[in-house]
Amino acid sequence: MALLGLSLVAAACGSDDGGDQASSVTVDQDVNSAVNNGSDSAESTTSTTAAAEPQSMEEWEELWAAERAAIVAEIEENGWGTSADGTTATGPAGFTIDLTACPAGWSNTEGLTDTSVKIGQAIAQSGTFADYNNYARGIQAVFEYYGDQGAFTDSLGKTRTIDYIARDDGYDPARTIPLVDELLDSERAFAIWTLGSPSTLKVYDKLNQRCVPHPTPMTAHPAWGDPVNHPWTTAPAATSYSTEAILWGNFIEERIDEFGDEVTVAALVMNNDFGKVYDQTFRAYLEQSDLLRDRVTFVAETIEAQAPTVKDPMTTLAAEQPDVFIAMLAATPCTQVITEAAENGMKETTPYLFQPLTCAGLNFISKEKLGGDGMAGDGWWILNPGTKDLQDEAQHDDPFVEWSRELLESKGIDPDSSSLLGNGVGTFGWTAAQALMIAGELDGGLNRSNFIVAQRSMEMTNPYMLPGIRLHMEGNDDAYFVEGGVFQQFDAAVQTWVTKSEPIELDGKSQNCNFDPAAGACIPY
Repeated sequence: MALLGLSLVAAACGSDDGGDQASSVTVDQDVNSAVNNGSDSAESTTSTTAAAEPQSMEEWEELWAAERAAIVAEIEENGWGTSADGTTATGPAGFTIDLTACPAGWSNTEGLTDTSVKIGQAIAQSGTFADYNNYARGIQAVFEYYGDQGAFTDSLGKTRTIDYIARDDGYDPARTIPLVDELLDSERAFAIWTLGSPSTLKVYDKLNQRCVPHPTPMTAHPAWGDPVNHPWTTAPAATSYSTEAILWGNFIEERIDEFGDEVTVAALVMNNDFGKVYDQTFRAYLEQSDLLRDRVTFVAETIEAQAPTVKDPMTTLAAEQPDVFIAMLAATPCTQVITEAAENGMKETTPYLFQPLTCAGLNFISKEKLGGDGMAGDGWWILNPGTKDLQDEAQHDDPFVEWSRELLESKGIDPDSSSLLGNGVGTFGWTAAQALMIAGELDGGLNRSNFIVAQRSMEMTNPYMLPGIRLHMEGNDDAYFVEGGVFQQFDAAVQTWVTKSEPIELDGKSQNCNFDPAAGACIPY
């Protein structure tokens, strides 16, 4: 499978029309060659990982304890962590934070008491993105569980629970800014989470300038992979939007002979920083591809994030009679495009219809969401970023899925109400909980800089990831927790996403991204 290097991504982010910057992009030939030849550097662990995966929660907890111990040992053996004089934090591959550069009055333990850790969250609880508040509900459940177990006991003997404060910004950057200010200055949170590319781009500079941990934002924009310039922000356990767009392009290349001499690809793009990453990366891929450059016509329509309907732009795109349709969006429109494609004929005439990774799981495509027999969703494709799904009955025997469902039910939450609950539990909550435990075991106990070093040093087996997908971060060398996924196609008759590819594992391939907001482009390093 061919793959472009992230030099492509840098230029792809840069212009609204995919013009001069996209055409100047070159292909990372080493990555391209490696993936074309089976990617010797990528770990192909599908069968062995599946066989070795723990079969009970007791086995999972034993594995995680061993993995945490190994991470702590590596940090201690290399002299990483927070220096004894509190002036420096260091981690793998040259990762360094000068703590003396933090603002006057900054405290490495702000947000901590002897019994609690205050973590703030700006998230959509209203509007078209309101379903993503289920991330917060899942996170809260995990934090409460581990807190009740006494898991957050640090090397100084302090046992804490998590005071998790989630507040509504409606997926509106204008609301996110004052909300984050409140979490910083009034709540004095130890760490702050954010949702969405537009909102996060507005506040991540400030969070880094204030030396406040900004763990795994709920957005897969490539900008979060910037350990040198934004060391306090750590990318989430999800494939970046830019990598996803590259893989869409490669998917089409591999099937180009199925089409005629002229191929039309249509996309509905969310008109913000999130949608722009998809759009410009995909345009750049087309422009540099020898197979696609002269054969593919790319047509796109845009929608606003809070648009009540997608009917008009979907009708316009259907008139183009596309061979491939890609939804470059998130939230409620994910369901709406499926319904509109069924109504305007695109479902019957377009061979390949793609949902984005932001809408993985049954949440946006189930018959309960689509209505009727649910067959409108049959045959749609997706690049799943490597996650399981609490709603999928075929996965209910998985030990972690079963445990997560029971945990949510014990909190009075219906686990079938949203696939995003599972991401809250496994993708975000579990990862943060493990990092807090690791940080607490380091010299000096739990503090802000130890929390960041713990994340930058993590290599663990996330129970919510599909076998073959690795959770790994390594200081300045690898700033992305997850780089890969699997292609899946929806089977509406049995209401499940059916895996159609081997795991695509690109761990360590993505270049770091120093994002230039003025140019809207990554400067790779």
